Amino acid sequence: MLRDNYAKDKLFAEILQLLPAMEPELAKVDAYLEDEELFQLIKDDLSKRRAKTLETGRNSTPVEVILRMLVVKRLYKCSYEDVERYVCDSLVLRQFCRVYLNRVPDDTTLIRWANLICGKTLEKFNERIAQLALEHKVTTGRKLRTDGTVVESDIHPPSDSRQLADSVRVLERTVKRARQLTQAVEDVVKEKRENVTRIARDMTRKIGDTLRKRTQQAKETGKQLYRQLVDLTRQTVSDASRTLEVLRQQSSKTAKRLSKTLQNFIPLTEKVIDQTRRRVFENQNVPAQEKIVSIFEPHADIICRGKEAHPVEYGHKIWLNEVDGGIVSHYRILDGNPSDEHQWKPSLQAHQATFDHPPEQASADRGLYSTANEKFAHEMGVEHAILPKPGYKSQLRKEHERQDWFVSGRKWHAGVEGRISVLKRAHGLGRCLDHGESGFQHWVGWGIIAGNLAVMGRAPSRLKIFDCQGADKISK
Repeated sequence: MLRDNYAKDKLFAEILQLLPAMEPELAKVDAYLEDEELFQLIKDDLSKRRAKTLETGRNSTPVEVILRMLVVKRLYKCSYEDVERYVCDSLVLRQFCRVYLNRVPDDTTLIRWANLICGKTLEKFNERIAQLALEHKVTTGRKLRTDGTVVESDIHPPSDSRQLADSVRVLERTVKRARQLTQAVEDVVKEKRENVTRIARDMTRKIGDTLRKRTQQAKETGKQLYRQLVDLTRQTVSDASRTLEVLRQQSSKTAKRLSKTLQNFIPLTEKVIDQTRRRVFENQNVPAQEKIVSIFEPHADIICRGKEAHPVEYGHKIWLNEVDGGIVSHYRILDGNPSDEHQWKPSLQAHQATFDHPPEQASADRGLYSTANEKFAHEMGVEHAILPKPGYKSQLRKEHERQDWFVSGRKWHAGVEGRISVLKRAHGLGRCLDHGESGFQHWVGWGIIAGNLAVMGRAPSRLKIFDCQGADKISK
């Protein structure tokens, strides 16, 4: 049965009296997390683990503990294993996470609960955080600056040969485990004497070494090696398909798990084979939206932003709204690599939904400029829309962009790059370490939430906080 929290421990309260006060920043974050709406958002998702999670079963890890440990994980940029160890070792973090003297949930338990939280829930959670910042005067919501960045997936630079070798490795490994599970698979797929995974890996290395020479003969040799690798991959897919048919007739948990793995990777492998055929053998230019850059992260997009240091990135483009006070009031994960120009209207609409009023000043880079975007901002009630025009400018436009409010707005807008840098360096938004599309949503959502809580913890506000001695204080 899902529990809300642990009962307060009198012995733990006495122990706290011997400790120094909690750090002011952490104490403020602790107070903000007392908000009932934040708690209910997480509880609603965790209650969907089983049909009767709220009614029956043994007592679970409390919702409050799960929420606060996930916040600690991203505030301190640590792994699930580390957050378990840190909370277990620190009386202050035990107080912050409301664990008291109870057993700290282990990393696998925390992962299972964290995976139940939806990406949409984290967006609502962050919106509520922005509203709390407004209530406690950390922000006024009068100034908005919006910009995008890329969060990369945790994959190696893609190549057709490497993806084929990865496919062979995963499928062959799964078939081997299925062969050990039941004799029926052994009868259908005979064990090979040679190590297929090693052969595929060696072929991949030979293809890379050959194609580096960039001669016509090297290209022909590379195609021959590719044909051998594709044939080997097709044979592996055939073995995996026959294995899948046998596993579907099994009822054990292990058989179902292996069957699920094959159901996931066989179609992806077939797509990689088709992609290789089109690109290598038929010399076709495959559109970016049709390519698969990793069989482990098939959701990753190919993004070209013209950055000299990163000409091509693999992951997802995210768009951020930052308001005065350093709060990221809204974020969204974009599909593919859409034009920046189309992000202006959703950003203003999201600001209106969060703060119930349009910003007095809204700014963006020149990539978002258009007459329609400026008109839309003024119709919404934005007093100062700061969108520098790229390319040729008429004399009237030059005079418009030389006005004091426009120049000062452009200077203030430059700070959004610093906010993005902090999110990447301090809260892990440079590269997503979670797996899958839902894992990507979790990683981005918790990173931005942690960034906002860190800003609110440092900001001056009249907020009641709880110190380690159990006394209420007013933060100024």
